[in-house]
Amino acid sequence: MFQLFSSISQGMFLVDHTGRIVWVNEGYRRFLPALGFSSIEQFQGHLVEEVIQNTQMRRVLETGEPILIDLLTNKAGTFVVSRLPLRDEGGAVIGAIGIVLFDHPETTLKPLISKFARLQQDLDDARRELAVQRKRGLSAPDGQRRAKYTFASFVGTSPAAVEVKRQARRAAQSASPVLLLGETGTGKELLAHALHTASSRADGPFVSVNIAAVPDTLLEAEFFGVAPGAYTGADRKGREGKFRLADGGTLFLDEIGDMPLNLQAKLLRALQEGEIEPLGSNRLLPFDARVIAATSRDLSALVREGRFREDLYYRLGVLPIRVPPLRERVSDIVALVEVLGEDMALRNNSAPPELSPPAIALLQAQPWRGNIRELRNVLEQAALRSESGQIDVGLLQGVLQDSGLDPVLAVRPPPAAGPAPALTAAPAPHHTVPVDTADAEEGAAMPPLAEQVAALERQAIARALRHTGGNKVAAARLLGISRATLYERLGEAR
Repeated sequence: MFQLFSSISQGMFLVDHTGRIVWVNEGYRRFLPALGFSSIEQFQGHLVEEVIQNTQMRRVLETGEPILIDLLTNKAGTFVVSRLPLRDEGGAVIGAIGIVLFDHPETTLKPLISKFARLQQDLDDARRELAVQRKRGLSAPDGQRRAKYTFASFVGTSPAAVEVKRQARRAAQSASPVLLLGETGTGKELLAHALHTASSRADGPFVSVNIAAVPDTLLEAEFFGVAPGAYTGADRKGREGKFRLADGGTLFLDEIGDMPLNLQAKLLRALQEGEIEPLGSNRLLPFDARVIAATSRDLSALVREGRFREDLYYRLGVLPIRVPPLRERVSDIVALVEVLGEDMALRNNSAPPELSPPAIALLQAQPWRGNIRELRNVLEQAALRSESGQIDVGLLQGVLQDSGLDPVLAVRPPPAAGPAPALTAAPAPHHTVPVDTADAEEGAAMPPLAEQVAALERQAIARALRHTGGNKVAAARLLGISRATLYERLGEAR
């Protein structure tokens, strides 16, 4: 059966249970130059998503469900493909087969491809229109402040990204204050916009104030407004504060950890009583605004140090949401690069940059202390330095070094050598499919796939530990695995 698939298909390859390509037939090798690879060594042995754009092989490995017919579009063209999980005799998924059924569907499947192309064009047009609206700020005709983003704007399908969006969607249905906690550049402000857009207050104003950007002496007037003639030089008509501007909508307080202690008591009272007293006024004015606060600082530590009121901390933190840093969302970097590249292309009226698989792997290996904001900066610098729009690993290393960073090199196990061992096809879990080998004696002496994979994992872990000087936390981050997984692998190696 395996030989039949290989002979009638336009190309075929195998991945092991970790998603690494372990075998490629002759038919598929002819696509390598179009994918940007000059040798099989640059392709075989690497994670499938690193070398094949838009692949769904990882989904097949994780779910164990086949994708029998699909259209795949990447740098090499558009293909009709099939993806099948491979199972051992016990039914466990140990790999998957990727099969190219048609490599020129634009001629053999012209009606289907034409429809697909029209849908893709409509999608691209919609993306451009959304980007244009985002750039204009989505201002209402009357000048009312509006949110710019939705939960779809928070790019990522990693477990960490999915979880934070799940929590935020639940919080959007509540009227209680939300506290967004996370490092700088993780997307806290974007989530605040999305919370407002998904709430019952979406038709109301979205008003934001960055507390760290406003001088302490002006914060009270910025929040609560100024009564007419409150002080020498004050506007005779008075000035409304952010609380009143946000009436009926959402007030976003960014960098709440930088608020002066003397103003925290007034903020607490406003939140508890739902009313404010403008500067220079004796009148109390009611307001109805949902408050979302955000900070990159450790508020609990500030409370212990007496620099942040404990009662205000609990009032704001009714619904705390931790926004994960980029280093905990390594699998989202590919999608983020694509979205950021499209945004850069729209703003600069140019083609989006294209990154080579080693360049993507280098990005995934970085600690990203500045998170998505730092990633955007690096991509923009690299795009400006590239004459062709292509960004390779050498160019990226130069940008990282010139930015004052010491780039962490991507660690990859060496490519798996030789043809694939015997595997079992998913449609018949108890039927063994023999894989053709060039030499029967060599095939008989070859260790099982699980042993080969384990050996490759040991080599990768050893290299990572050498690179980090034995620091296991840094090694786990470098390899894109959890610390618990690293300790588990080290225990198995003993």
